[in-house]
Amino acid sequence: MNIQKSFEHNQDGAIYLVPTPIGNLEDITYRALNILKEATVIAAEDTRNTKKLLNHFDIHTPLTSYHEYTKKEKIEHLINQAQNGALIAVVSDAGMPAISDPGVAIVEAALEQHVKVIVLPGANAALTALVGSGLATDQFYFYGFLPRKKKEKLNALNNLKQIPATLIFYESPFRIKDTLEVLQEVFGKRKVTLARELTKRFEEYIRGSIDEVVSWVKEEDLKGEFVIVVEGA
Repeated sequence: MNIQKSFEHNQDGAIYLVPTPIGNLEDITYRALNILKEATVIAAEDTRNTKKLLNHFDIHTPLTSYHEYTKKEKIEHLINQAQNGALIAVVSDAGMPAISDPGVAIVEAALEQHVKVIVLPGANAALTALVGSGLATDQFYFYGFLPRKKKEKLNALNNLKQIPATLIFYESPFRIKDTLEVLQEVFGKRKVTLARELTKRFEEYIRGSIDEVVSWVKEEDLKGEFVIVVEGA
């Protein structure tokens, strides 16, 4: 059992999960900026990307890389720093750390070592797309990225077919057409919304039946990351 009182003994070290903008830099919160300034170090999925954000807001906190390929070697070091009083800010490339992101591993490790994990609220593509989709928001199921191979993708979607909740997926522009065709095969004529380039200049929502959206993507040169929101059973 683990009971955390996040703001008692403020001299203790902690792991802060700090959401960063998914496109529009104005979406960052004052609290997130303060934590990024006060942190001992910022653990970033892509230090080059995070450096642009820090430069924009004139923040000079040291950066270290923390991504899928370095997490094993970095976690122990970061946890040790926090145990010795350091404030570790963990950021994703964009949005909420630990959602389809290696940040989840450092949360698990920190809690095992009784290091405080403090999560800041902020930008998240899945919820933004859901609310803008026009589909039901009272129940939703976030899946993230589907498998790349068609057989595995079909298996995953068939397992989700009877869920009454609205379904949310992430997809790249390189696989969106193939993924929509598999969605059409499994889910038939359900309603779907594509949300593209959320909060950015070319933000776009495409709403309709799966058949309509599949026809639309065949005629388009697709760019930017997508969130797919699908009507539940």
